[in-house]
Amino acid sequence: MTTNPASGRSTDSIWKNRVFTRMFAAYAGAAMGEWFDGIAIQVLIVYRWGVGPVTLSWIPVAMALPGLLLGTFAGVAADRLPRIRLMLLSDLFTAAVTAAILLAPNIYALIPLLALRAGAAAFVPPAQQAMMRHIVPEDQLFRATTLNGMLQQGAKIAGPLAGAFVLAVLSPSACIVAHAAARLLSAGLLWTVRSAESGASPDREAEKRRSVAAEWREGLRTIVRVKPVLHTLLFGCVGLIAILMVDFQFATLLRELAPGRPSLLGWLIAAIGAGSVAVMLLLNKRKRASSRWGLGGGYVMLGAALAGLGLLSPGAPNAAVLALGLLLGIGNGACIATKTYLLQREMPAALIGRVFGVDQALTSFVMLGAPLTGGLLIAALGARPVFAMFGWATAAIGLVGMICAPALWGRSGEFGTGSARQKV
Repeated sequence: MTTNPASGRSTDSIWKNRVFTRMFAAYAGAAMGEWFDGIAIQVLIVYRWGVGPVTLSWIPVAMALPGLLLGTFAGVAADRLPRIRLMLLSDLFTAAVTAAILLAPNIYALIPLLALRAGAAAFVPPAQQAMMRHIVPEDQLFRATTLNGMLQQGAKIAGPLAGAFVLAVLSPSACIVAHAAARLLSAGLLWTVRSAESGASPDREAEKRRSVAAEWREGLRTIVRVKPVLHTLLFGCVGLIAILMVDFQFATLLRELAPGRPSLLGWLIAAIGAGSVAVMLLLNKRKRASSRWGLGGGYVMLGAALAGLGLLSPGAPNAAVLALGLLLGIGNGACIATKTYLLQREMPAALIGRVFGVDQALTSFVMLGAPLTGGLLIAALGARPVFAMFGWATAAIGLVGMICAPALWGRSGEFGTGSARQKV
């Protein structure tokens, strides 16, 4: 890839960037494998083992704990160590643990394995986001961000559909094997570009001589100083509390709405992915993103969709469920693309890993309590009332974000100036 030195702008298509395309392909394999695996495990737990909503809610708690414990450390590691090799090792470890899941006889054996796998996965997002700033020119950063987001959400379409087909023809075990194989493929692709980070920069060499605690404090101070980043993290955390009360209970809700249609779960997730891809395709044409509409408006749509699902009656037609899933995906895609781009643009390049590590730790902290609380409420009140209640709460949070956007993200409600990077 070539860059115009006078403007700092790339003169080539992003698809001619060999490292980006290999990482993109590796990410595609891993994302598809995750959705094969995720659908299979939910069907196994809910439909075969007959697990209730309270026990089911322990799954995200177990998966969140490693992220909380390792999130900030993973962020520092992504800013100090070779990022591609860090992701490669994570893929290999994930493949091994995924293969071990095949031997789990019940949910109590499954939970520790999922926690181990989540621990390895905690190192991937900070390393991936930090590497993105290293290999993608500044003027193509938003395009790269939305392409990765589209890939992640597109996997929600292809993954569940393919997973549902494999489930129907074979078994959940076949989906789990497919995830392990996808991780090995991802590791192989990353191996081909492992030399992209040969020769560390003087800044990174200097950072290695500092303590992990000192680097973590530096990252935290920068987050507090850069107000758009701080407000985005806090706003996202508050909204996430409401969303995660029900996010892991779609199988429980559909068991109430459509007890004889387990495949509807895969179709719903695919509809969510389709909505996200559609909105990211639109955002991909823009050079800037609006926090008012991307974050505030995204939460409004996401919350309205969750509330709508909660208001459906048993036996509701598939079309109604899928239409609300599409709306949910549009809101979700807007939030993801806007938030990721903001964090990428507003933080110094040397601190990208740390800010995404902090974001991951905050998400994990919320996941420790919100899903379990939601599971207890669903066990007491039923899935539909709880979905409606927290759907409206999410929409209200989004409305507050739209009204208060000038105070949270600046008078224009837009960002992308990269002010923090100018100071480094």
